[in-house]
Amino acid sequence: MANSLSARKRARQSERNRRRNASQRSHVRTAIKSVLKAIDGGDKAAAEAAYKAVVPAIDRSVAKGIMPKNTAARHKSRLNQHGRAM
Repeated sequence: MANSLSARKRARQSERNRRRNASQRSHVRTAIKSVLKAIDGGDKAAAEAAYKAVVPAIDRSVAKGIMPKNTAARHKSRLNQHGRAM
């Protein structure tokens, strides 16, 4: 347990940031799964629409420091490959 006032504040901030980051990370993962689900379903139009929605979400997570940029590039590239293979 944090004892000093500043350590208590830092603990509060860390917990708030952890929850926010977890929410953002969950949102991106759900969006990625929606693209994969559309691809597995064989619906090319839905897959393209979902892909166009997930790319900005991935880019936002990189800008906020939630996801490394190479990880984001890998996700976008693989989703695009799956979509083109339909």
